[in-house]
Amino acid sequence: MSQSPIVAAQDLVRVFGEGDAAVRAIDGVSVDFPDGAFTAIMGPSGSGKSTLMHMLAGLDRPTEGSVTIDGVELAGLDDAELTELRRDKIGFVFQFFNLLPVLTADENILLPLSLAGRDPDPKLHEQLVAAVGLGDRLGHRPSELSGGQQQRVAVARALISEPAVVFADEPTGNLDSKSSDEVLSLLRGAVDEFGQTVVMVTHEAHAAAIADRVVVLVDGRVVADEAPESTEQVLDLMKQVAA
Repeated sequence: MSQSPIVAAQDLVRVFGEGDAAVRAIDGVSVDFPDGAFTAIMGPSGSGKSTLMHMLAGLDRPTEGSVTIDGVELAGLDDAELTELRRDKIGFVFQFFNLLPVLTADENILLPLSLAGRDPDPKLHEQLVAAVGLGDRLGHRPSELSGGQQQRVAVARALISEPAVVFADEPTGNLDSKSSDEVLSLLRGAVDEFGQTVVMVTHEAHAAAIADRVVVLVDGRVVADEAPESTEQVLDLMKQVAA
């Protein structure tokens, strides 16, 4: 583990609207995400978890406060530099896969490297294809794959560029329980086997329970930050914060 966190947020505030209509979606959040750890961000609907992730990933700029990724302060970057940082330092996994329909599974996996003009590490490519279990489906387009298979392609795509951090936004929210377990196992394996840092927004206690740590937001503030012991313990934690 490195001494400094891969992602650090300091005094983050995000206000939407103005005057009487202003809403503080994130209200003074400071949180660090260490190297090689799997963190789940949870909270009731409207708690600010997706807003927080968007700021952590440089997809949205905070009203106040700072975000640092792998030693780079995001506030000092213009839009082009932010785009480059996201391409080089961040992997994304979304609820609805976001694969390009005209590309094959393998072309989707390799897309971040293609955009960056980089060649894949053949060994890592082979390991990821084996890990996602789609060796016989690499020539298929997304429309020919199940939802679970598409999400496994998306996870491999997020990992192929060896990013500093992978952000996963409700990665199992659109999957059946078997596919959900497969995708969670992939993300867990990315941390345990590849030393990846993963930050996952989820509303599912079962998903959060496989993480090393659960950060809970309520009304835009961190109200809990602890290691999960089981799905039941996470469910109890969510009941406590909702009370």
